Amino acid sequence: MLSNSTILVTGGTGSFGHKFIPMTLAKYNPKKIIIFSRDEMKQWEMAKMFPNDDRLRFFIGDVRDKDRLYRALDGVDYVVHAAATKIVPTAEYNPFECVKTNIHGAMNVIDAAIDKGVRGVVALSTDKASSPINLYGATKLASDKLFVAGNSYAGGHKTKFSVVRYGNVMGSRGSVIPFFMSIRDKGVLPITDARMTRFMISLEQGVELVWHAFEDMVGGEIYVKKIPSMKVTDVAMVVAPEAEQEVVGIRPGEKLHEQMIGFEDAPYTYEYPEHFKILPAINNWDKDSDRIKDGKRVPEGFIYSSDSNHEWMTGEQLQQWLNTNYEQIGKI
Repeated sequence: MLSNSTILVTGGTGSFGHKFIPMTLAKYNPKKIIIFSRDEMKQWEMAKMFPNDDRLRFFIGDVRDKDRLYRALDGVDYVVHAAATKIVPTAEYNPFECVKTNIHGAMNVIDAAIDKGVRGVVALSTDKASSPINLYGATKLASDKLFVAGNSYAGGHKTKFSVVRYGNVMGSRGSVIPFFMSIRDKGVLPITDARMTRFMISLEQGVELVWHAFEDMVGGEIYVKKIPSMKVTDVAMVVAPEAEQEVVGIRPGEKLHEQMIGFEDAPYTYEYPEHFKILPAINNWDKDSDRIKDGKRVPEGFIYSSDSNHEWMTGEQLQQWLNTNYEQIGKI
């Protein structure tokens, strides 16, 4: 599907873009990938990683600017919407800015994609959009709803919209592993709560989930990857086994456990070998056989949460991952 196509990635200089672009170039050999983002320095640095590759275009722009999106989407077949204001405390202290990017930006992407005849859009979501308790999560829930409903909004146009949702991305900039690594020499690691758990997903798995969404989607699906959980105290033990762990308390807007599917979504959720799929509650799309395919409805009251997960990552597995990815951790 993505072979010989033109793909645009909003927020393309972030952690996801740094993994999605080389993997997609290698697997699908697209005609063109457009990296759309507002930080010229990140674009400059990223361009140096792909010298003389004429399949890449770097396009300065902001998803808040609909006119710029319209120009960028000329001739584009597929869009991955990765742009977001996503640091929880930053969103709490700058709520207007978070809403402008995460909600207004989503609306702009939907409008521009329909008007420009884009074939498919996959938007990246977050565990924090499930039963949100902070502004970032609330704006991403609104964004998810916009992309799901965008399939009705498109009317007779061909554009399809879906969402992928996953939790803590191992090694991504600002996440817990590079944070612990950056301070482990101090001998003390701050732990917000000794009971805290997190889902663990690699960037490669996130990219593969996006690929699957493009191949599978009819429109309106929310894809949730099956991934293992780990206690934050166990992550700290692997990263810095000699360091003391100091409990400092949960930060404002932070959850004790990550949740990617709430029990309210259970009636519309189907299970597959490697993922779950939340189907839209609107228009009876949750009963559409083209969307369900070979899925099995989850039990009533089902919740997919990092503390009640059936799959757990061991310290040995995390250490193996660290050994392979040490040089790249926290750089993108």
